[in-house]
Amino acid sequence: MPETATNRGDYRFGVPVRVRWQECDAQGIAFNGSYLGWLEVAQAEYFRNLGFSIYRVAAAGYFDSAVAKITIEYKAPVRVDEMLDLRARVARIGNTSLILEVAIFPEGEDPDRAPLTTIESVYVGFHADTGGTRPVPDAIRQLVHGWETEGDILPLAKFPELAAAQQPPADPQQS
Repeated sequence: MPETATNRGDYRFGVPVRVRWQECDAQGIAFNGSYLGWLEVAQAEYFRNLGFSIYRVAAAGYFDSAVAKITIEYKAPVRVDEMLDLRARVARIGNTSLILEVAIFPEGEDPDRAPLTTIESVYVGFHADTGGTRPVPDAIRQLVHGWETEGDILPLAKFPELAAAQQPPADPQQS
């Protein structure tokens, strides 16, 4: 498998985060579990950037996924109160899986600086009720492809099933 991209310019999407004390050990250095939280932030915001919430589409039964593998390479420590630039990209989509790469950079520094950490996460389409796999929907493939190849965010209206899954659930108290 190819190595995770390490150049900030290889990623179209980024989101800033501040390292909080609760994510650090007594020396003020982020502990390993914090990186999974930042992976989740990068993943959620990446797809929100494309126009949909991974949480809503999962709750609506449109598409859910499970983590199959995560590889984290720690290259330099991250410390409390530092601002980070979480860069994310979908590197590959298979039939039932996708690979999300995240590189963590110090915010606002030299664009050629190496990342502090790289993360590669493999997600597999998942049926929670049966435990079986499911294909990645074509709408998600097209949205990712448009973003990763051209930097285009396609209108969600082009994907009616995904758009419908994006709607908040009806409030049963208002019925």
